[in-house]
Amino acid sequence: MARTPLPKGRYETAEQKRVFFRQVLQRISALPGVVAATETSTLPPYGGIYGEVTVPGKTHTETWNALFQLCSEGYFKTLGIQLERGRLLSESDVEAARRVIVVNQTLARNFFGKEDAIGRSIKFNILDTLPESPKDAYFEIIGIVADAKNRGPQEPAQPEAFMPYSMSGTFERGVLVRTAVEPLSMLQDVRREIWAVDRGVALTLTGTLEGYLQQFSYSQPRFGLILFGVFAIIGLALVAIGVFSVMAYSVSLQTHEIGIRMALGAQQSRVLNMVLRKGAVIIAIGVIIGEIVSLLLTRAIKSQIWGVSSHDPITFGAVLAVLIAVGITACLVPARRATQVDPLVALRYE
Repeated sequence: MARTPLPKGRYETAEQKRVFFRQVLQRISALPGVVAATETSTLPPYGGIYGEVTVPGKTHTETWNALFQLCSEGYFKTLGIQLERGRLLSESDVEAARRVIVVNQTLARNFFGKEDAIGRSIKFNILDTLPESPKDAYFEIIGIVADAKNRGPQEPAQPEAFMPYSMSGTFERGVLVRTAVEPLSMLQDVRREIWAVDRGVALTLTGTLEGYLQQFSYSQPRFGLILFGVFAIIGLALVAIGVFSVMAYSVSLQTHEIGIRMALGAQQSRVLNMVLRKGAVIIAIGVIIGEIVSLLLTRAIKSQIWGVSSHDPITFGAVLAVLIAVGITACLVPARRATQVDPLVALRYE
């Protein structure tokens, strides 16, 4: 990916931007290793331009808002967005700046319900206030694509439309390139092709989309995960020490009893099972209390969890397995020590 702030005074109109990006995309698409390339007005998953919309024939009390993306016909192939119905933008749509749009499933569902959205029209009111943009323009829906994240990784997809980038001369632009090889290995080639069209174009925020997400989306949650992980490991260590200490103390109190049992012919396995059963009771009580408290506390941290349910059964099951394994391991050492007690020494133990 690369943001392309264009030189002032040379690319102010929609036509000037169309000519520039058509040449850039043709050159980049011809590079070996390039699968698809597109112009874009914003970078996913934080796209596009937000504003109020007007839908003819629809009455509603609340304000209807949607995002729209100024893009080229290669946008969907570049990002792997699947067509559900209708058709995608074509090169002729972009070249002729036709007033057509492709919308996501959320927009079709929210604004048209069970009606067929194909062939219906939408007006993006913000265009009326912008220079070098069509006024009082209604865009025909020609296709519906699958939802993709457009308000960050944590939020559900919002209503979004995709229109030809040649429709407006406003907003900053950039390019996205899908490659068949390691993306950063082609960064210099992409930069060279852009500068071949205009050496005065500055390139900013160059890199991979994955790197962009790592920097702006995942760094804070990752820090929180590491912090919580450190405290969790400390807590787990304290649990193990606590169970071990309780069991060791319990075994010491039973030394005399264990000696009598072994003097009367009790097998080491029976002594081992007796100690482990008592440890299992302690572990079971702790696990039951912990699970109940955890289910209650998930409400407090629900806002910090995304991508999985706050009551995710796999997570709870994994934690349960780890705690039981740690508890049993902490019981084994005192239990084995109990089986090695000399009956004569145990009988004299006070």
